[in-house]
Amino acid sequence: MSDLLRFDPSGSMIPGTGLETAQVNALAPTLDKLRDEICELDVKMLRGEVPTPEAKQPLDGGFYLMPERLLSEYEADRQGSELARILAKTKKLMSEVDRVVVLGIGGSYMGAKALMDACCQPYFNEFSRGERGSRPRIYFEGNNVDNDASQGLLHLLGANRPTASTGIDDSWGLVVISKSGGTLETAAAFRQYLAALEVSCGGDKTKLRDRLIPVTGSSGKLFNFATELGCDQIFPVPDGVGGRFSVLSAVGLVPAALMGINIMKLLQGAKAMNEHFRTAKAADNIVLQYTAINHLMEKHRGANVRLLSVWSKALESAGMWYDQLLAESLGKQQLGAMPLTTVNTRDLHSRHQQHQEGRRDKIINNVIVENYRYDPLPIGKRSSDPDGLNDIANKTLPEIMAAAIAGTNQALREDGRPSTNIYMPYVDEFHMGQYFQMLMLATVVEGRLLGINPYGQPGVESYKKNMNRNLGR
Repeated sequence: MSDLLRFDPSGSMIPGTGLETAQVNALAPTLDKLRDEICELDVKMLRGEVPTPEAKQPLDGGFYLMPERLLSEYEADRQGSELARILAKTKKLMSEVDRVVVLGIGGSYMGAKALMDACCQPYFNEFSRGERGSRPRIYFEGNNVDNDASQGLLHLLGANRPTASTGIDDSWGLVVISKSGGTLETAAAFRQYLAALEVSCGGDKTKLRDRLIPVTGSSGKLFNFATELGCDQIFPVPDGVGGRFSVLSAVGLVPAALMGINIMKLLQGAKAMNEHFRTAKAADNIVLQYTAINHLMEKHRGANVRLLSVWSKALESAGMWYDQLLAESLGKQQLGAMPLTTVNTRDLHSRHQQHQEGRRDKIINNVIVENYRYDPLPIGKRSSDPDGLNDIANKTLPEIMAAAIAGTNQALREDGRPSTNIYMPYVDEFHMGQYFQMLMLATVVEGRLLGINPYGQPGVESYKKNMNRNLGR
């Protein structure tokens, strides 16, 4: 069996409310052409070998070959390459602190949060340092301007204490991520947390630099700030890689390395998805098939609400990462589906009524985990049977989950509600790398189908301008 993600569109082939195979097949030549354009022409444009037309500006397609580039550079230079420097810097930081705060908003933190939830222990921060493998507890801020949430984290870090930290247990570090450094939420948080970190370091500028990792562009406000502080390592958000496409750059890799996540496996997964995308024809290409079904459902059936139904709590943040990717990339010119992540079986008891019997404006894309990290947990038998579960006492949670997935899909089909299944063999680094790369590539292909630039600036830019105007700036 292949170790790639698998895609089953059969649940969308419903007479009257879904698609017909002929519709999908008819789109195949266009999809193959778009795939070749992304893999060949766009790459030449990024390299400056051919001019980039105005319609493709900005062309932030550098995410596509980034996994291969990072891995090959590491193989050639185990000390000076970007991956080598990330591993060295994060190893030093995790040896000195027990907590790390990651500051960032949108694509600057959502990928890292998705990786933590998917690849770390479900209650990672609650374990002892030894049980965490000497890796620091991880917290995310700078993604809001919630006064009480930020004050609560600062209190947890001991920022109210006027004296320096005295050992690993009360020492903490800071990762700040912003391509420009101009996003107010992250910039404001950086000032606040930097001031607290200066106190924690006892005013020692060398210690401060050791406990601060900036990830930013090659110029801009954060780059200037980090340079002024004398940071010895400033990791790049590469040119040609937009924020929402940056999860497999230092933006996601630095926090992931601090968590103890195998970033090599993550990049190898993305590389495997790239190879599949490049070589498989549309009929067998998971990226192109996923794009075709969702695009055609919106075009022919008005399915402008796109549900990502993840059947594992570990994938909730990965779904929210995709929500942002899809909304900011395709939600332009009054086009683009509205993304929504649901977690099942949890949300079957809160949202499913609307999905199954509400408006016929949805396509449901299930993400199904095939193998679990831990041994299957049985319900268990009791001498008395007040809850009436003894008849299924030997059934395990994975078996119950499988029954719930099958039952839900059957109910959807009986009511003419189109769905698809993405099968993930394991929730681990290799398959998460595939997941990220698959959905980024699919988003670019769909943007080209819609005739819009998936890399262009999102509408949130107008919100930023208005917020600054309301602050008198």
